[in-house]
Amino acid sequence: MVHLHKSELNKPGGVEGSGQIGMQGMEKLDGGIAEAFKESVERSNPEHPDNRNDVTQGIHGHIQHFAPGHHSWLNKFVPQLQALAAKYHVGNYVAIRGTNERIFESMPIYARLGMHLLFYGKEQVKLLEGNKRVEELLMEQSKREGQIYDSPESIKNIPSFIRTYNIDTSELLYPPESPAYKNFNDFFYRKLKPEARPVQNPDHEFCSAADCRLVVYPTVHNAQTFWIKGDEFTVPALLGLDKSDPLCRALEGGSLASFRLAPSDYHRFHSLADATVVGEPRDIPGQYYTVNPQAVNEKNLDVLSANKRSVLVLNHDATNKKIAFVAVGALLVGSIKWTVSAGSKVQRGDELGFFAYGGSTVVAILEPGMVEWDSDLVANSSPLKLGQLGTETMVKVGWSVGKVPGDKK
Repeated sequence: MVHLHKSELNKPGGVEGSGQIGMQGMEKLDGGIAEAFKESVERSNPEHPDNRNDVTQGIHGHIQHFAPGHHSWLNKFVPQLQALAAKYHVGNYVAIRGTNERIFESMPIYARLGMHLLFYGKEQVKLLEGNKRVEELLMEQSKREGQIYDSPESIKNIPSFIRTYNIDTSELLYPPESPAYKNFNDFFYRKLKPEARPVQNPDHEFCSAADCRLVVYPTVHNAQTFWIKGDEFTVPALLGLDKSDPLCRALEGGSLASFRLAPSDYHRFHSLADATVVGEPRDIPGQYYTVNPQAVNEKNLDVLSANKRSVLVLNHDATNKKIAFVAVGALLVGSIKWTVSAGSKVQRGDELGFFAYGGSTVVAILEPGMVEWDSDLVANSSPLKLGQLGTETMVKVGWSVGKVPGDKK
């Protein structure tokens, strides 16, 4: 996976066919991408004249689908972006569980633009109304997307969203045309039929918390070696606590799982174990950076601890140890909602909450000695060679991910 930084863009031939861009060219490029990002959000509004009730005309378009005359608005703002997409990855590979297959998942336009703004235009972005920091732009547009998808008119985008992502409507608790969906966000955090996500391998004590792309690590240190490259990532930073806090001390040296949800996924998250909710969820304000693997794998920024997030503490029934369950917001995510409260008893696969619009991540930190992750997940997550990155595995809610160490079941 290749990271393209501003310094590389300034090299001769850094952008294929463009030669040396130079600083003035970069300012123009950054400003153009900022405008393209804003325009892609506005085009997701069914009332926009170019929306045509088609989600691919806005934030769900894909850069590799460019054709003459298609997405001319983006070509107008960012003519260099096509060359960047042709030369560098605009997505990542994920493993299909139970097979040797790996598939390439491409980034939608909004994620690619967000990546560029985050890593190539970090200092200032020139907008029509003046200079504005990248963080302000991403926050502003994330809130705007939430407003658009909370509007009654946004239900017009549901059929196109289903077609674009091949969503299995037979799993839905309510069909797409149901009055239960008063806006697009209602469909985005849709409920499924109870039988749609059965808990598998009942003898294993831990299951997937989401329909997602999953990496698991025996220790947080392993996660930092093969996946989370942010220099400032620590458990206290993720939890927003001082390292002397009892929870941080309990979790020191513990295991980690990262459940990444793409925009097309079912966006409710569930308990990975039989447990009791300890205290109320705790919200931590933060940024709206993309949590795509290329951002999480970036060593100069810890996006997981920088983003808005909410922390729920679970007490695991079988071991009487703690699990920190952290819902991390991301680019264009409107909100994090919990459907449990202090004292709630939950079983594996029981719902804990949901994300409003956007791709998102749940990070679980478990006390040392609690879990032995399933070997296939460990093999994908931890390459044999240092310097290589792990590979996410596609899993669904309820699928086995691990058991208590020494368990002979």
